[in-house]
Amino acid sequence: MAKGKERIVVGLDIGTTKICAVVAAVDGLGKCEIIGIGTTPSKGLRKGVVINIDSTVDSIKKAVEEAELMAGVPIQGVYAGIAGGHIKGFNSHGVVAVKTREVTRKDVERVIDAAQAVAMPLDREMIHTLTQEFIVDDQDGIRDPLGMSGVRLEAKVHIVTGAVTSAQNIVKSCNRAGLDVLDIVLEPLAAATGVLSEEEKDLGVSLVDIGGGTTDVVIFGDGSIKHTAVLALGGINLTNDIAYGLRTPATEADNIKKQYGCAVIEMVEEGEEFTVHGVGDRKSRTVSRRALSEIIEPRAEEFFDLINREILKSGFEEKIASGVVITGGTVVMEGMVELAEQIFNLPVRRGYPQDIGGLVDVVNSPLYATAVGLVKYASTHAGEGGFGTNESRIFEKILSKMKGWLKEFF
Repeated sequence: MAKGKERIVVGLDIGTTKICAVVAAVDGLGKCEIIGIGTTPSKGLRKGVVINIDSTVDSIKKAVEEAELMAGVPIQGVYAGIAGGHIKGFNSHGVVAVKTREVTRKDVERVIDAAQAVAMPLDREMIHTLTQEFIVDDQDGIRDPLGMSGVRLEAKVHIVTGAVTSAQNIVKSCNRAGLDVLDIVLEPLAAATGVLSEEEKDLGVSLVDIGGGTTDVVIFGDGSIKHTAVLALGGINLTNDIAYGLRTPATEADNIKKQYGCAVIEMVEEGEEFTVHGVGDRKSRTVSRRALSEIIEPRAEEFFDLINREILKSGFEEKIASGVVITGGTVVMEGMVELAEQIFNLPVRRGYPQDIGGLVDVVNSPLYATAVGLVKYASTHAGEGGFGTNESRIFEKILSKMKGWLKEFF
Protein backbone atom coordinates (compact mmCIF):
# COMPACT_ATOMS: atom_id res chain seq x y z
CA MET A 1 0.00 0.00 0.00
CA ALA A 2 1.72 3.15 -1.15
CA LYS A 3 0.80 6.74 -1.70
CA GLY A 4 3.35 8.30 -4.02
CA LYS A 5 6.74 7.72 -2.44
CA GLU A 6 5.10 7.18 0.91
CA ARG A 7 4.14 3.83 2.38
CA ILE A 8 0.73 3.45 4.05
CA VAL A 9 0.64 1.42 7.27
CA VAL A 10 -2.31 0.60 9.52
CA GLY A 11 -2.27 -0.26 13.22
CA LEU A 12 -5.27 -2.12 14.64
CA ASP A 13 -5.67 -1.97 18.42
CA ILE A 14 -8.14 -4.74 19.32
CA GLY A 15 -9.14 -3.95 22.90
CA THR A 16 -11.77 -5.04 25.39
CA THR A 17 -13.84 -1.85 25.20
CA LYS A 18 -12.78 -0.33 21.87
CA ILE A 19 -11.25 -1.25 18.54
CA CYS A 20 -9.14 1.48 16.98
CA ALA A 21 -7.60 1.61 13.51
CA VAL A 22 -4.93 4.24 12.82
CA VAL A 23 -3.65 4.93 9.27
CA ALA A 24 -0.25 6.55 8.77
CA ALA A 25 1.80 7.60 5.76
CA VAL A 26 5.47 6.77 6.30
CA ASP A 27 8.18 8.62 4.41
CA GLY A 28 11.62 7.33 3.47
CA LEU A 29 13.06 8.36 6.83
CA GLY A 30 10.46 6.39 8.78
CA LYS A 31 8.54 9.46 9.97
CA CYS A 32 4.85 8.71 10.63
CA GLU A 33 2.17 11.12 9.48
CA ILE A 34 -1.26 10.15 10.80
CA ILE A 35 -3.86 10.51 8.02
CA GLY A 36 -6.85 8.56 9.34
CA ILE A 37 -8.39 7.05 12.46
CA GLY A 38 -11.44 4.92 13.16
CA THR A 39 -12.80 3.90 16.56
CA THR A 40 -15.76 1.71 17.46
CA PRO A 41 -16.95 -0.01 20.66
CA SER A 42 -15.64 -3.55 21.05
CA LYS A 43 -18.29 -6.19 21.70
CA GLY A 44 -16.54 -9.51 21.13
CA LEU A 45 -13.70 -9.47 23.66
CA ARG A 46 -13.36 -10.03 27.38
CA LYS A 47 -10.19 -9.13 29.26
CA GLY A 48 -8.30 -8.77 25.98
CA VAL A 49 -9.29 -12.18 24.61
CA VAL A 50 -11.73 -12.87 21.75
CA ILE A 51 -14.88 -14.62 23.04
CA ASN A 52 -17.14 -13.98 20.04
CA ILE A 53 -15.53 -13.92 16.60
CA ASP A 54 -18.62 -12.64 14.75
CA SER A 55 -19.00 -9.62 17.05
CA THR A 56 -15.27 -8.92 16.85
CA VAL A 57 -15.37 -9.08 13.04
CA ASP A 58 -18.26 -6.57 12.93
CA SER A 59 -16.41 -4.15 15.23
CA ILE A 60 -13.19 -4.45 13.20
CA LYS A 61 -15.07 -3.74 9.96
CA LYS A 62 -16.67 -0.58 11.39
CA ALA A 63 -13.38 0.81 12.73
CA VAL A 64 -11.54 0.08 9.47
CA GLU A 65 -14.29 1.59 7.31
CA GLU A 66 -14.20 4.78 9.37
CA ALA A 67 -10.41 4.98 9.08
CA GLU A 68 -10.58 4.35 5.32
CA LEU A 69 -13.10 7.16 4.90
CA MET A 70 -10.93 9.66 6.78
CA ALA A 71 -7.65 8.61 5.15
CA GLY A 72 -9.06 8.25 1.64
CA VAL A 73 -7.07 5.07 0.99
CA PRO A 74 -8.15 1.40 0.91
CA ILE A 75 -7.01 -0.76 3.84
CA GLN A 76 -5.95 -4.30 3.04
CA GLY A 77 -3.26 -5.20 5.59
CA VAL A 78 -2.92 -4.30 9.26
CA TYR A 79 -0.48 -4.61 12.14
CA ALA A 80 -2.69 -6.08 14.87
CA GLY A 81 -2.08 -5.79 18.59
CA ILE A 82 -2.34 -8.70 21.01
CA ALA A 83 -2.80 -8.47 24.77
CA GLY A 84 -4.73 -10.16 27.57
CA GLY A 85 -4.19 -12.09 30.75
CA HIS A 86 -2.66 -15.03 28.86
CA ILE A 87 0.54 -13.04 28.21
CA LYS A 88 3.02 -13.73 31.02
CA GLY A 89 6.68 -12.99 31.53
CA PHE A 90 9.33 -14.23 33.95
CA ASN A 91 13.08 -14.02 34.41
CA SER A 92 15.41 -16.99 34.02
CA HIS A 93 19.12 -17.69 34.41
CA GLY A 94 21.52 -19.99 32.56
CA VAL A 95 25.14 -21.03 33.17
CA VAL A 96 27.66 -22.86 30.94
CA ALA A 97 31.41 -23.49 30.92
CA VAL A 98 33.46 -21.72 28.23
CA LYS A 99 35.26 -24.56 26.44
CA THR A 100 38.07 -22.62 24.73
CA ARG A 101 38.46 -19.96 27.46
CA GLU A 102 37.24 -17.41 24.91
CA VAL A 103 33.51 -16.77 24.47
CA THR A 104 32.27 -17.82 21.03
CA ARG A 105 28.86 -17.48 19.38
CA LYS A 106 28.21 -21.14 20.11
CA ASP A 107 28.82 -20.48 23.82
CA VAL A 108 26.26 -17.66 23.71
CA GLU A 109 23.72 -19.93 22.04
CA ARG A 110 24.34 -22.66 24.62
CA VAL A 111 23.89 -20.34 27.61
CA ILE A 112 20.64 -18.93 26.20
CA ASP A 113 19.42 -22.48 25.60
CA ALA A 114 20.28 -23.27 29.21
CA ALA A 115 18.27 -20.25 30.40
CA GLN A 116 15.32 -21.40 28.28
CA ALA A 117 15.32 -24.87 29.81
CA VAL A 118 12.30 -24.30 32.06
CA ALA A 119 9.17 -26.40 32.52
CA MET A 120 6.24 -25.10 30.44
CA PRO A 121 2.55 -26.07 30.71
CA LEU A 122 1.20 -27.89 27.65
CA ASP A 123 -1.24 -25.09 26.80
CA ARG A 124 1.45 -22.39 26.57
CA GLU A 125 4.25 -21.53 24.14
CA MET A 126 7.50 -19.67 24.68
CA ILE A 127 7.22 -16.79 22.23
CA HIS A 128 10.35 -14.83 23.08
CA THR A 129 13.54 -14.91 25.09
CA LEU A 130 14.97 -11.45 25.77
CA THR A 131 18.58 -11.27 26.91
CA GLN A 132 19.03 -8.79 29.75
CA GLU A 133 22.75 -9.20 30.45
CA PHE A 134 25.67 -11.62 30.32
CA ILE A 135 28.12 -12.40 33.11
CA VAL A 136 31.64 -13.62 32.32
CA ASP A 137 33.23 -15.09 35.46
CA ASP A 138 32.47 -12.32 38.00
CA GLN A 139 32.06 -9.45 35.54
CA ASP A 140 28.39 -8.55 35.12
CA GLY A 141 26.52 -5.97 33.02
CA ILE A 142 27.93 -7.24 29.71
CA ARG A 143 25.81 -6.66 26.60
CA ASP A 144 27.95 -8.64 24.12
CA PRO A 145 30.41 -11.20 25.55
CA LEU A 146 31.83 -12.42 22.21
CA GLY A 147 35.64 -12.65 22.27
CA MET A 148 35.96 -12.11 26.03
CA SER A 149 38.26 -14.38 28.04
CA GLY A 150 36.72 -16.48 30.78
CA VAL A 151 35.83 -19.94 32.01
CA ARG A 152 32.20 -19.39 33.05
CA LEU A 153 29.41 -17.69 31.06
CA GLU A 154 26.02 -16.76 32.55
CA ALA A 155 22.97 -15.18 30.94
CA LYS A 156 20.00 -13.44 32.53
CA VAL A 157 16.94 -13.44 30.27
CA HIS A 158 13.28 -12.42 30.32
CA ILE A 159 10.97 -15.05 28.83
CA VAL A 160 7.55 -14.09 27.43
CA THR A 161 4.92 -16.80 27.06
CA GLY A 162 1.37 -16.78 25.73
CA ALA A 163 -1.62 -18.87 24.73
CA VAL A 164 -1.11 -18.88 20.98
CA THR A 165 -4.76 -19.86 20.37
CA SER A 166 -5.72 -16.36 21.56
CA ALA A 167 -3.53 -14.85 18.85
CA GLN A 168 -4.99 -17.34 16.38
CA ASN A 169 -8.50 -16.01 17.08
CA ILE A 170 -7.36 -12.42 16.53
CA VAL A 171 -5.88 -13.34 13.15
CA LYS A 172 -9.04 -15.24 12.20
CA SER A 173 -11.20 -12.23 13.11
CA CYS A 174 -9.09 -9.92 10.96
CA ASN A 175 -9.09 -12.37 8.04
CA ARG A 176 -12.87 -12.69 8.19
CA ALA A 177 -13.12 -8.90 8.16
CA GLY A 178 -11.27 -8.99 4.81
CA LEU A 179 -7.89 -7.95 6.20
CA ASP A 180 -4.46 -9.49 5.91
CA VAL A 181 -2.51 -9.43 9.19
CA LEU A 182 0.99 -8.30 8.23
CA ASP A 183 2.27 -8.76 11.76
CA ILE A 184 1.07 -9.15 15.33
CA VAL A 185 2.59 -7.03 18.08
CA LEU A 186 2.39 -7.31 21.85
CA GLU A 187 0.30 -4.30 22.87
CA PRO A 188 2.23 -3.23 25.98
CA LEU A 189 5.40 -3.07 23.87
CA ALA A 190 3.54 -1.14 21.18
CA ALA A 191 2.37 1.33 23.83
CA ALA A 192 5.98 1.66 25.00
CA THR A 193 7.04 2.42 21.42
CA GLY A 194 4.36 5.08 21.22
CA VAL A 195 4.93 7.00 24.46
CA LEU A 196 8.36 6.27 25.98
CA SER A 197 11.63 7.99 25.15
CA GLU A 198 14.93 6.14 24.81
CA GLU A 199 16.29 8.15 27.76
CA GLU A 200 13.49 6.85 30.00
CA LYS A 201 14.15 3.25 28.95
CA ASP A 202 17.87 3.60 29.66
CA LEU A 203 17.41 5.34 33.01
CA GLY A 204 14.62 3.01 34.14
CA VAL A 205 10.87 3.48 33.82
CA SER A 206 7.64 1.61 34.47
CA LEU A 207 4.91 1.83 31.83
CA VAL A 208 1.38 1.19 33.11
CA ASP A 209 -1.19 0.78 30.32
CA ILE A 210 -4.69 0.76 31.85
CA GLY A 211 -6.97 -0.71 29.21
CA GLY A 212 -10.66 -1.46 29.32
CA GLY A 213 -10.38 -5.02 30.64
CA THR A 214 -6.73 -5.46 31.61
CA THR A 215 -3.78 -3.44 32.87
CA ASP A 216 -0.29 -4.08 31.46
CA VAL A 217 2.82 -3.32 33.52
CA VAL A 218 6.21 -3.17 31.78
CA ILE A 219 9.45 -2.22 33.53
CA PHE A 220 12.43 -1.03 31.48
CA GLY A 221 16.00 -0.63 32.67
CA ASP A 222 19.27 -0.20 30.78
CA GLY A 223 17.30 -0.03 27.55
CA SER A 224 15.63 -3.47 27.84
CA ILE A 225 12.58 -5.01 29.48
CA LYS A 226 13.14 -6.29 33.00
CA HIS A 227 9.60 -7.30 33.96
CA THR A 228 6.17 -7.74 32.37
CA ALA A 229 2.81 -8.49 33.98
CA VAL A 230 -0.88 -8.34 33.11
CA LEU A 231 -3.51 -7.59 35.78
CA ALA A 232 -7.12 -8.61 35.22
CA LEU A 233 -8.60 -5.20 35.93
CA GLY A 234 -9.25 -2.09 33.89
CA GLY A 235 -11.50 0.84 33.17
CA ILE A 236 -14.56 -1.40 32.89
CA ASN A 237 -14.28 -2.09 36.65
CA LEU A 238 -14.65 1.64 37.34
CA THR A 239 -17.59 1.84 34.97
CA ASN A 240 -19.35 -1.06 36.71
CA ASP A 241 -18.81 0.54 40.13
CA ILE A 242 -20.40 3.76 38.89
CA ALA A 243 -23.30 1.86 37.30
CA TYR A 244 -24.05 0.06 40.57
CA GLY A 245 -23.42 3.04 42.81
CA LEU A 246 -25.57 5.48 40.82
CA ARG A 247 -28.10 2.85 39.65
CA THR A 248 -27.69 3.74 35.98
CA PRO A 249 -27.00 1.72 32.78
CA ALA A 250 -23.39 0.85 32.00
CA THR A 251 -23.30 3.03 28.86
CA GLU A 252 -24.51 6.02 30.88
CA ALA A 253 -22.01 5.21 33.64
CA ASP A 254 -19.17 5.21 31.08
CA ASN A 255 -20.22 8.64 29.80
CA ILE A 256 -20.43 9.97 33.37
CA LYS A 257 -16.95 8.62 34.11
CA LYS A 258 -15.50 10.40 31.07
CA GLN A 259 -17.29 13.72 31.62
CA TYR A 260 -17.38 14.13 35.39
CA GLY A 261 -15.02 11.55 36.88
CA CYS A 262 -12.24 12.56 39.26
CA ALA A 263 -9.96 10.14 41.11
CA VAL A 264 -9.22 12.49 44.03
CA ILE A 265 -12.17 13.71 46.14
CA GLU A 266 -10.31 16.81 47.38
CA MET A 267 -9.92 18.08 43.81
CA VAL A 268 -13.71 18.38 43.37
CA GLU A 269 -15.32 21.66 44.35
CA GLU A 270 -18.43 21.70 46.54
CA GLY A 271 -21.73 22.21 44.73
CA GLU A 272 -20.75 20.62 41.40
CA GLU A 273 -23.63 18.45 40.18
CA PHE A 274 -24.78 16.52 37.11
CA THR A 275 -27.86 14.61 35.93
CA VAL A 276 -28.04 10.82 36.06
CA HIS A 277 -30.53 8.89 33.92
CA GLY A 278 -32.29 6.05 35.68
CA VAL A 279 -32.62 2.43 34.55
CA GLY A 280 -35.66 1.70 32.38
CA ASP A 281 -38.36 4.35 32.76
CA ARG A 282 -37.20 5.54 36.17
CA LYS A 283 -36.81 9.28 36.60
CA SER A 284 -33.55 11.13 36.18
CA ARG A 285 -31.97 12.66 39.28
CA THR A 286 -29.21 15.06 40.25
CA VAL A 287 -26.02 13.75 41.86
CA SER A 288 -23.08 15.69 43.29
CA ARG A 289 -19.69 15.23 41.63
CA ARG A 290 -18.13 14.57 45.05
CA ALA A 291 -20.44 11.57 45.46
CA LEU A 292 -19.14 10.27 42.13
CA SER A 293 -15.53 10.75 43.26
CA GLU A 294 -16.31 8.84 46.45
CA ILE A 295 -17.13 5.86 44.23
CA ILE A 296 -14.13 6.29 41.92
CA GLU A 297 -11.31 7.06 44.36
CA PRO A 298 -11.36 3.74 46.33
CA ARG A 299 -11.34 1.69 43.10
CA ALA A 300 -8.58 3.82 41.53
CA GLU A 301 -6.58 3.48 44.78
CA GLU A 302 -7.02 -0.28 44.53
CA PHE A 303 -5.79 -0.18 40.91
CA PHE A 304 -2.61 1.67 41.76
CA ASP A 305 -2.03 -0.30 44.95
CA LEU A 306 -2.14 -3.60 43.02
CA ILE A 307 0.14 -2.14 40.34
CA ASN A 308 2.55 -0.91 43.02
CA ARG A 309 2.60 -4.37 44.60
CA GLU A 310 3.46 -5.82 41.21
CA ILE A 311 6.34 -3.35 40.83
CA LEU A 312 7.60 -4.15 44.35
CA LYS A 313 7.27 -7.88 43.69
CA SER A 314 9.39 -7.52 40.56
CA GLY A 315 12.34 -6.32 42.65
CA PHE A 316 13.12 -3.47 40.24
CA GLU A 317 11.41 -0.65 42.14
CA GLU A 318 14.72 1.06 42.96
CA LYS A 319 15.78 1.01 39.30
CA ILE A 320 12.81 3.10 38.11
CA ALA A 321 14.76 6.33 38.29
CA SER A 322 12.65 8.27 35.77
CA GLY A 323 9.37 7.27 37.43
CA VAL A 324 6.12 5.87 36.07
CA VAL A 325 4.30 6.61 32.81
CA ILE A 326 0.56 5.84 32.83
CA THR A 327 -1.38 5.54 29.60
CA GLY A 328 -4.64 4.14 28.24
CA GLY A 329 -8.09 5.70 28.06
CA THR A 330 -8.76 5.50 31.81
CA VAL A 331 -5.83 7.76 32.74
CA VAL A 332 -7.42 10.71 30.91
CA MET A 333 -9.68 11.11 33.95
CA GLU A 334 -8.86 14.03 36.23
CA GLY A 335 -6.85 13.20 39.34
CA MET A 336 -5.29 9.95 38.07
CA VAL A 337 -1.73 11.34 37.94
CA GLU A 338 -2.03 12.94 41.38
CA LEU A 339 -3.38 9.74 42.95
CA ALA A 340 -0.73 7.62 41.24
CA GLU A 341 2.05 9.83 42.61
CA GLN A 342 0.67 9.38 46.12
CA ILE A 343 0.60 5.58 45.80
CA PHE A 344 3.87 5.04 43.90
CA ASN A 345 5.81 7.82 45.64
CA LEU A 346 7.48 8.44 42.27
CA PRO A 347 7.19 11.05 39.50
CA VAL A 348 4.23 10.16 37.26
CA ARG A 349 3.21 11.49 33.85
CA ARG A 350 0.54 10.64 31.32
CA GLY A 351 1.84 8.88 28.22
CA TYR A 352 0.92 10.71 25.00
CA PRO A 353 1.93 9.54 21.50
CA GLN A 354 5.29 11.05 20.54
CA ASP A 355 7.27 11.79 17.36
CA ILE A 356 4.38 11.77 14.90
CA GLY A 357 2.95 14.22 12.36
CA GLY A 358 -0.33 14.75 10.53
CA LEU A 359 -3.51 14.57 12.62
CA VAL A 360 -1.60 15.03 15.87
CA ASP A 361 -4.47 16.86 17.57
CA VAL A 362 -6.84 13.95 16.84
CA VAL A 363 -4.64 11.22 18.34
CA ASN A 364 -3.03 13.35 21.07
CA SER A 365 -4.47 11.27 23.90
CA PRO A 366 -3.38 8.30 26.02
CA LEU A 367 -6.42 6.58 24.52
CA TYR A 368 -4.50 6.13 21.24
CA ALA A 369 -1.08 5.24 22.68
CA THR A 370 -1.19 1.60 21.58
CA ALA A 371 -2.67 2.22 18.12
CA VAL A 372 -0.06 4.90 17.35
CA GLY A 373 2.66 2.64 18.76
CA LEU A 374 1.58 -0.04 16.29
CA VAL A 375 2.06 2.24 13.27
CA LYS A 376 5.37 3.51 14.68
CA TYR A 377 6.53 -0.09 14.84
CA ALA A 378 5.21 -0.68 11.32
CA SER A 379 7.10 2.37 10.07
CA THR A 380 10.38 0.50 10.49
CA HIS A 381 9.15 -2.97 9.54
CA ALA A 382 7.64 -4.08 6.23
CA GLY A 383 5.10 -6.90 6.26
CA GLU A 384 6.38 -10.11 4.70
CA GLY A 385 3.24 -11.68 3.27
CA GLY A 386 1.24 -11.72 6.47
CA PHE A 387 -0.76 -14.64 7.80
CA GLY A 388 -3.05 -15.08 4.79
CA THR A 389 -6.39 -16.81 5.21
CA ASN A 390 -5.37 -20.46 5.53
CA GLU A 391 -6.39 -21.03 9.14
CA SER A 392 -4.55 -24.35 9.38
CA ARG A 393 -1.22 -22.51 9.04
CA ILE A 394 -2.01 -19.50 11.24
CA PHE A 395 -0.78 -21.18 14.44
CA GLU A 396 2.73 -21.80 13.11
CA LYS A 397 3.02 -18.39 11.44
CA ILE A 398 1.96 -16.61 14.64
CA LEU A 399 4.87 -18.14 16.51
CA SER A 400 7.45 -17.29 13.84
CA LYS A 401 6.11 -13.75 13.39
CA MET A 402 6.08 -12.95 17.11
CA LYS A 403 9.56 -14.37 17.62
CA GLY A 404 10.87 -12.38 14.65
CA TRP A 405 9.23 -9.15 15.79
CA LEU A 406 10.46 -9.36 19.36
CA LYS A 407 13.95 -10.26 18.24
CA GLU A 408 14.10 -7.19 16.00
CA PHE A 409 12.47 -4.95 18.61
CA PHE A 410 15.18 -5.62 21.11
